[in-house]
Amino acid sequence: MDFRRRDDWFVYPLSRILALVSWLWRGLTEGPLRLFLAVSMGLLFGLLLLALRTSNAASYLSDDPKGCINCHIMAPYYAGWEHSRHRLVANCNDCHVPHDGLFRKFYFKAMDGLRHATVFTLRMEPQVLHLNEAAISVVQRNCVRCHEHQVMNTSMGADLDGRMCWDCHRTTPHGLAQSLSSTPNARRPALPDAGVSGNGRIPRGVPGRKGR
Repeated sequence: MDFRRRDDWFVYPLSRILALVSWLWRGLTEGPLRLFLAVSMGLLFGLLLLALRTSNAASYLSDDPKGCINCHIMAPYYAGWEHSRHRLVANCNDCHVPHDGLFRKFYFKAMDGLRHATVFTLRMEPQVLHLNEAAISVVQRNCVRCHEHQVMNTSMGADLDGRMCWDCHRTTPHGLAQSLSSTPNARRPALPDAGVSGNGRIPRGVPGRKGR
């Protein structure tokens, strides 16, 4: 007796997914949708390559802090770090990604980067950026990892009591003023060429420059 329900999409999801893939493949290679699907896949692939090129995605595989300012919104935070003593001993990844395994490091970077890209593309970013729950635990562990000997000589070494290092060290390493408008004219490395030609016109609203 067949006990499968009519809504067996939820009972046999893999078989349904395979059936859908098989239908798409037949449409691509045999049916009337062949041209439409081929063009659609070509456009999607082209847009993906353009997005990767424009965002200079390969730079995110490195530990170079300049890769973090591919997104212009990170420029004030880069400027704050660049004027701190931490610049001599630590880069962005030393503090902001896990260091307990290569897979976990790049998985965290990918998930965090995807979240950042989504928020910034949709212009949903707040004026002051805050660490989310996952990032809080990562940054705290990295503070202790680098400063273990100092921490062990304080009361926090015996009992953290829910406190974070930056509850006291508020200006480390980005400074006290950390809003997106705190350093509008900061000197920082130029953003890499995205390979998209422009008309040389300065957009309106750039601080200290006249748009045309």
